Amino acid sequence: MADMSHSTEDTPSDAGGDAVAVLDMLSGLVIAQTLRALAVLQIPDHLADGALTAEEVAEREGSHPQATYRLMRAASALGVLSYEGNRRFGLTGRGRLLRTGVPGSLRNQVLVQTGHAHWQSWAHFPEAVRQGASQAKEALGADIWEYYARPENAEEAARFAEAMGDMSSVVAQGAVAAFDATGVSTVVDVGGADGHFILALMAADSQLLGQVLDLAHSVEGARQNASKNGLSARFSATAGDFFEEVPPADLYLLKTILHDWDDDQCTTILRNCRSAVNEGGRALVVEMVIGEIGKPDFTSRGDMAMLAMTNGMERDLDEFDALFAASGWRRVRTYPVGAGYFGLELLAV
Repeated sequence: MADMSHSTEDTPSDAGGDAVAVLDMLSGLVIAQTLRALAVLQIPDHLADGALTAEEVAEREGSHPQATYRLMRAASALGVLSYEGNRRFGLTGRGRLLRTGVPGSLRNQVLVQTGHAHWQSWAHFPEAVRQGASQAKEALGADIWEYYARPENAEEAARFAEAMGDMSSVVAQGAVAAFDATGVSTVVDVGGADGHFILALMAADSQLLGQVLDLAHSVEGARQNASKNGLSARFSATAGDFFEEVPPADLYLLKTILHDWDDDQCTTILRNCRSAVNEGGRALVVEMVIGEIGKPDFTSRGDMAMLAMTNGMERDLDEFDALFAASGWRRVRTYPVGAGYFGLELLAV
């Protein structure tokens, strides 16, 4: 009889459980498109005033009654809707986040992440890993930024800007509360799009002069938002390219900018800020930070999205510090600002 006491052959301890776990992971695509259907059909908005039957929702939306029931049943299993009995469904806290125009809404984020540009690019993800670069151009005929800049994609681009604005609203509150603006008079929001972040900072400090620097198709929204918030007198928006130069300032805001670009490009952006910053100036980087390897970590999944969609990446603190050191900055404070994001305060050195 052979001695098996030292066999190195792996014997799965729970093969059935592992299979269920992998299948559960695979169902992520189903979950994502279920959320998309709820958002597109405005089901959470239909339920805003109270529980309804699937048939009542279908009549309001013009959708197929039985298919609508099946969708709402699946959403209740996800905890997005609550089941009240007799084919009636209501909203849970998760479901409220899919409503239109409510504080903290993630509806636009759902529509962007499950929409044409992102979904088509994910189909090429294995090749992105093979090549070490996003295959969005292969999927869309242009990289993601060029795609959004095309007139025919204006609706998708606007949705993307709204989704980023929604996230800004969540993150800006925490960042503004944590940041000490002592000694700061002028602030430039680098790649600030609609200006939600800088405008929140200006609203909290009546002495700040704010400016958004972004591409030409983005800055008009920032001007409109400044006017809407009564901040136009202290605000300006400049069309420009942060890879070329940035305006002088006491403080630079870079919210979810660095993760869009590779290390060399990030170093260029940061060096341009360092070259232009006023004496004693600072920068505030807001990004997700990858945690301990092997531990459950949403940011590492986000890193896969960056590989699929852009040539950027999510980073851990060591990787951020290497970027800062290479571009004339030093990280002096780190703190959570909400929704999994961190504020990384930098001092020019």
